[in-house]
Amino acid sequence: MAEKVTLTIGDQTIELPVVVGTEGERAIDISELRAKTGMVTYDPSFGNTASCSSAITFIDGDKGILRYRGIPIEQFVDKPNFVEVAWLLIFGRLPNRDELQHELQALLPMQQALEFGRTLRQLELTPEQRRATKAFQLFSDKPRLVVINTSDAEDHPERFSSLTPPETPSFAFSLGLEMELEQMEPTERTEFCREMEVHPFDRDHLIRCIMDTSGQMLFFTAGDKEVRTWMIQKDGTALEAAANIHTDLAQGFIRAETMKVADLVRLGSEREIKAHNLLRQEPKDYVIQDDDILFIRHN
Repeated sequence: MAEKVTLTIGDQTIELPVVVGTEGERAIDISELRAKTGMVTYDPSFGNTASCSSAITFIDGDKGILRYRGIPIEQFVDKPNFVEVAWLLIFGRLPNRDELQHELQALLPMQQALEFGRTLRQLELTPEQRRATKAFQLFSDKPRLVVINTSDAEDHPERFSSLTPPETPSFAFSLGLEMELEQMEPTERTEFCREMEVHPFDRDHLIRCIMDTSGQMLFFTAGDKEVRTWMIQKDGTALEAAANIHTDLAQGFIRAETMKVADLVRLGSEREIKAHNLLRQEPKDYVIQDDDILFIRHN
């Protein structure tokens, strides 16, 4: 039976539950005190108040104790290295000897490459190395694209491309000029560009390049009331696309009825697609391809 304490205020008596903290310290739960009595507690400096319940950290300022998942904080200063601390943050525990050795063997080649001035983007990482570095969010592993804001009077923006490495996509244009053009009516913009011999920047190309560089792709959902745009990682599966739209689609996923846009345009209707045996039944791990149309069957 749960332990309770009784509090009497004048003629009113209420019961408050007793809770036990992660270090065994008992506390009175007064979360309903105000609702039941209209009163609050007065505790200067919160010397007798625990502000939250946590199974991760424990702090006792009077005794100078700070623990993370039961491990004294001084152990992190004296013993564990970066890999061990990262493992603790990710998995909630320190690695054992075999796990640590396996992790270090995966990371050592990458450390050597970084020390020689190479970036992780230039390496062909194994699945184990990808897993080991995923939580680190290393800057040199991130895709890179450079956008250079030039002056309105710049006649040769292409000259800036020599400032970036060949493997890094780069774009140079005047953001100020593009913003001014965007505020014009289409006919006014066309006339202005003709008279001033200005070539508007191809923003669609930039967006496509950003998507390619970041490894993402767009897909659309269409219904009677609206059309919406979503993003998914390239090589994403039908299940992942369904989960982006709604968790119910993913949880009740049965199959994805799949056809190609090119086939639909060529034949004119879904009926003709089926008549030509071009409608495929794909499982949840089907990797979505550009030009796909999917109809998700679900419970």
